[in-house]
Amino acid sequence: MHTLILVRHGQSTWNQENRFTGWIDVDLSPRGEQEALAAGRLLAAEPDIKIDVLHTSVLTRAVRTANLALDEMGRAWVPIRKHWRLNERHYGALQGLGKKDAAERFGAEQVKKWRRSYDVPPPPLAADDPLRPSNDPRYAGLAPEVLPTSECLADVVGRLLPYWQDTIVSDLQAGLTVCVVAHGNSLRALVKHLEHISDPDVVSLDIPTGIPRVYKLSRTNLEVLEVRYLGDPSAVAAATSEVAGQAG
Repeated sequence: MHTLILVRHGQSTWNQENRFTGWIDVDLSPRGEQEALAAGRLLAAEPDIKIDVLHTSVLTRAVRTANLALDEMGRAWVPIRKHWRLNERHYGALQGLGKKDAAERFGAEQVKKWRRSYDVPPPPLAADDPLRPSNDPRYAGLAPEVLPTSECLADVVGRLLPYWQDTIVSDLQAGLTVCVVAHGNSLRALVKHLEHISDPDVVSLDIPTGIPRVYKLSRTNLEVLEVRYLGDPSAVAAATSEVAGQAG
């Protein structure tokens, strides 16, 4: 069987403040650093898991989670491949707003629709907004038209799957144990694909921060044979409920 591990980055400073982050590059909070280290310890305790390659986004909170977890595992030498297609969902004009502030400005039901629906994106960034990705040096080599200014989850699925199919799948088929450290929505997009979750059902999928999700995939067609979170089930349930509660 192929082994794939998914890890959502540890709590960021803006997670802590319950703000829409998206492509804004914020760091881990102290709690997030501890969650990243805890993920490394959980993986190190699994004798049959030896990560060979790690994929992550180009955003600091995911990159630092990856580095801290690998350090804790004693595998800092593992190759890390960074790609913008693993970035968090772009929240458009909501980025930087507190979730309560957004609800007061646009209405709670509208914000909930933007946040949790599968195919309704928030308002895009204005053409002259300095926070447009085309103004960020990490995307300087990309055509501006491929960079989002707002996304729904369906958009994230569309931009993530080429990287999954062209790069991550190649590593798995080469017999490597692969870890992907990314974000709530990029991982929701990948889980949707792996587990064949319907568009309506994926709306209720929440992924906790810093807890490895381990897949065993068939060698022939990468169908899911086993999936489990590492660690104490009650802690996983509590962390998942906390993520779900952020919608409020």
